[in-house]
Amino acid sequence: MEEQTVRSRLEADLKTAMKARDESTRDAIRYILAQIRNAEIEHHRDLSAANAEATLRKVGKQMADAIEQFRAAGREDLAAREEAQLAVLRRYLPTEMTDDELATLVDEVIRETGATGPKDMGKVMPAAIARAAGRADGHRISASVKSALAAAS
Repeated sequence: MEEQTVRSRLEADLKTAMKARDESTRDAIRYILAQIRNAEIEHHRDLSAANAEATLRKVGKQMADAIEQFRAAGREDLAAREEAQLAVLRRYLPTEMTDDELATLVDEVIRETGATGPKDMGKVMPAAIARAAGRADGHRISASVKSALAAAS
């Protein structure tokens, strides 16, 4: 997934949302494009595909955190709006790994690293995160590694 492709998809989808008068999607895409532009300004150049994906993941994490905070404050209206924007953002990220795919990946990494129990978490996590290549959240990877190492001991 090349950054120009992501950016051009975002811009084309923005036009489509504007023509369809889909305010929720329009606003979400405008926000995402602004975050990509801010990252480009910060890096003083166009973003590579990996940097664009990292920026989208960072924005997604911020949105997920905001949803939790809105819910904790009893602001379901704001949480719902943020969830709608997060759903739009996820269209531009690689698909998430299923739980089965993640479990298989973790089992492979445990075998390769020779991990034998929970004390080897520090050995397994960096390799599992690298192998997942952004297709699984760090919390999901950590939980999967913990349960696999607990079962292995």
